[in-house]
Amino acid sequence: MMKDMLKLDLKKFNEFTVISILLLLAGIIFYLYWGARYGIWYDIGIYSITIVLVVPGIIGLILSLLKEEEVES
Repeated sequence: MMKDMLKLDLKKFNEFTVISILLLLAGIIFYLYWGARYGIWYDIGIYSITIVLVVPGIIGLILSLLKEEEVES
């Protein structure tokens, strides 16, 4: 049932998909850079900045690639 609800279509790859991927990568790279640079991996401030970048990246990626179902009337 869940498989029918979430179908991704890679043919719909557009500028919103690219922006979403860039946000996702920016969040991950920022977290890894900050942790390696300062040796702090468990700070609430770093989590909050990373979440602001990663969550919209994931949601945007899913929404930009969702396959629209056609309904016949």
